[in-house]
Amino acid sequence: MSSPSPCFTMTRDKLLAGRCSLPGYCYHITICTHRRRPWFGSFEHARIVVQDMKRLHQEQLMMSVAWVLMPDHLHWLFQLGENTELSLVVKLLKGRTAKHLNELRHDQGHVWQKGFHDHAVRKDEDLRGIARYIVANPLRAGLVKRVGDYPWWDAMWL
Repeated sequence: MSSPSPCFTMTRDKLLAGRCSLPGYCYHITICTHRRRPWFGSFEHARIVVQDMKRLHQEQLMMSVAWVLMPDHLHWLFQLGENTELSLVVKLLKGRTAKHLNELRHDQGHVWQKGFHDHAVRKDEDLRGIARYIVANPLRAGLVKRVGDYPWWDAMWL
């Protein structure tokens, strides 16, 4: 059995003080909108987030595994690219989407809450199980009766 990564032997406080980003590792992040405002009930607003996520993928900063964009938050499972920091991926997504949404709305208001929740996926965790949990969010929230009826999700196994 191999020894755990240094990221997983740190205390919770140390992880919060300085997140550990490991190239090639998968991370499940959750980002909430400012004051949990349901920005992404709008097709136009949701499409902006999806396009900016796709752009980060095309720039090879990360590879999306699964995601669901809920009206007031995003769950995103991705693998970090080489030489990419977790906080950079989130910063770019939040900054780009806020800029694009504010341009669309002719506004300068906050779109996202400060910070984000992250979980580094351990090698012994079931990646497909995490992806299923993520894409089933709209079902658990009562937004749809079937996962396929919700428009804002994707998983690499489709």
